[in-house]
Amino acid sequence: MTGAPVLELTDVTFRREGKKIINGISLTVRAGEHWALLGPNGAGKSTLLGFCGAVTFPTSGTVHVLGEQLGRVELQRLRHSIGHVNPRHPLRSALTIREVVLTGLTATVDLPMHWTPTAADLTRAEAMIDTVGLTGKATEIWPTLSQGERGRALIARALIAEPELLLFDEPSTGLDVAAREQLLETIDNLDDTHPDVASILVTHHLEELPSTTTHALLIADGNTVASGPAAEIVTTENVTTAFAHPVRVRHDDGRWTARASRRQLTDTPPGARTDTADPASPSH
Repeated sequence: MTGAPVLELTDVTFRREGKKIINGISLTVRAGEHWALLGPNGAGKSTLLGFCGAVTFPTSGTVHVLGEQLGRVELQRLRHSIGHVNPRHPLRSALTIREVVLTGLTATVDLPMHWTPTAADLTRAEAMIDTVGLTGKATEIWPTLSQGERGRALIARALIAEPELLLFDEPSTGLDVAAREQLLETIDNLDDTHPDVASILVTHHLEELPSTTTHALLIADGNTVASGPAAEIVTTENVTTAFAHPVRVRHDDGRWTARASRRQLTDTPPGARTDTADPASPSH
């Protein structure tokens, strides 16, 4: 890859109350790459994302974010260059979409009392709102928004500070199918509007992976199952291993699906292609 490293985890471990949560995981994310972090509940995904966001420190190993090593850098400054999209955003006030987006500049949940956005800040907020498909909704109040609109507003909030790294923490949580597809389309569009931004998306549902996903890290019980280009990593064999259950994986038109199978994993249902098929061969 030609992109510069944006994130480097080197043999990181993490212990909580004597229990090892992360066991020697390494990961390098480069500019313009879009990683999926996959694994079952309790695998350690949230802990790893905490390292990536400069929120959690490993018990051992090193973490470099945007060229800075955790433990040797002022964290607040570093976090301004990291956009974090969390559908459980703990908003306590009835802010408008515009105000929520502006909090991305202050890296706060609510707008600071003595802070006033500049004309340039307001112009940029409107541009980000347009980017995520919420044109004309800037003055709508947070409690009145659908979960999908909130998700897209949080992406605009993450983008306004011009981050080099975007973190998506299960962004499709609570969305119906239509809202999920709108959100994933918004994420896919970032590949055109912000081509140099690297991203990591955490999920345990393959259907929630954007088509622009370039790489994947599968983990289970705090260990790496597989890591590398998504087309090579998100496979029936690796997903079955990570989730400890027979799962058939399909990849069609840039999107993944998975379903549990009581049949042998090499079976191919009529009209479908699984990852076990030769990519150069026509679908069966």
